[in-house]
Amino acid sequence: MNEKSYPRIGETVLEKTLPNGLKIFIVPKPQHRKKYAFFATRYGGMDMQFIRNGEKCDTPAGIAHYLEHKMFDTKDGNALQVLSQNGAEPNAFTSNAMTGYYFDCTEHFEENLRILLSFVSVPYFTDESVEKERGIIGQEIRMVEDSPDWQVYERLLACLYRSSPARVPIAGTVESIAGITAETLYDCHHAFYCPSNMALCVVGNVDPHTVIALAEEVLPRERGEEIARCYGEEEDDAAAQKETVTQMEVALPQFLVGFKCETNEGDLLRQSLIGEMASDVLLGDSSPLYQRLYDEGLINSSFGGGFDQLPGVAVLCAGGESGQPQEVSDAILGEAQRLAREGIDPDFFEQIRRASFGATLRALNSFENIAISMADGYFRGFDALRFPEAYASIEKADVERFLRENLTDSRRAISIIEPKKEG
Repeated sequence: MNEKSYPRIGETVLEKTLPNGLKIFIVPKPQHRKKYAFFATRYGGMDMQFIRNGEKCDTPAGIAHYLEHKMFDTKDGNALQVLSQNGAEPNAFTSNAMTGYYFDCTEHFEENLRILLSFVSVPYFTDESVEKERGIIGQEIRMVEDSPDWQVYERLLACLYRSSPARVPIAGTVESIAGITAETLYDCHHAFYCPSNMALCVVGNVDPHTVIALAEEVLPRERGEEIARCYGEEEDDAAAQKETVTQMEVALPQFLVGFKCETNEGDLLRQSLIGEMASDVLLGDSSPLYQRLYDEGLINSSFGGGFDQLPGVAVLCAGGESGQPQEVSDAILGEAQRLAREGIDPDFFEQIRRASFGATLRALNSFENIAISMADGYFRGFDALRFPEAYASIEKADVERFLRENLTDSRRAISIIEPKKEG
């Protein structure tokens, strides 16, 4: 077992890679009663095409999310109910690049961990249960499709990208999930739920040796095969489409403007922090642009922005409610170009850096955030707890370069939802 110390943030992490390829992270918290376990696979909504045994496989949109729904089924009942009855609070999620199953508890941790490892590694589907779930997920999809927040974001991604699966909803569509069968779910589980493609992160007052022993006992001994992912044809810099407009039941026009940002295989942690700081400098509620737009009545308190990295793509976006969304979009582009040309105020840059670092540090108070960050970093090739060193390496010129290279008119698209017209 390898021990890593992070003196700048006061954390210690125990790491071990099992012979089957599973990566285990344990963060001891001896002063706490709470215990948290997160078991994740590097398989998400964007992994619809992949190469297996030399052949290209196409799977329906939404299958990773569908599989997450069905994984709690066991021969003896439902693992979610068993964990709940055992004093745990379990749940799961599917993102674009990862599916995670987790629980927290104060008692019966070892028993709960055994249950978690067992149901995630041993699938149990029947044609009847898969069919029944189709209706449940279909209803969930329809509810989300009625959400303006969801529509404005998904339509923006479809504007920005031509072929990337980022433009496809994680849950898929009612039409796409119609083709999912028990056999399809078993195939995808076999491909992606293998130990070498997974990580187990445990945070709390636990015995590390017991955690490792349970993983060795319960999980398969085979590593599983390496699966090559296909994320569409290589994208150029320009947005695929400049604008999309639709109508929904909203009181005020809702919009989201996005910029198709450069991606590479370098330091993804550092790139992410630069993108987040650029967003704060440009769009944060202490930025000159935010104050000006707010004073002019072009935005309200719903306005916000952020930076996100997905497999092969990255996006900086901002939006909210506005009677003049195009004017706000032009103001964002103009301010980004001004900052790139004239430079960011040095004092303001240091203020943003300190605030961003502080927010990342405070997030370590959450066991859930620690575990998910470590798994996400591991899957993407970086150590998420090395963020103090990454922040220290970022200079004002890095953020200015990001704004200059990524926030251009050719990379820009806007998604607008207008109030429905009567009649």
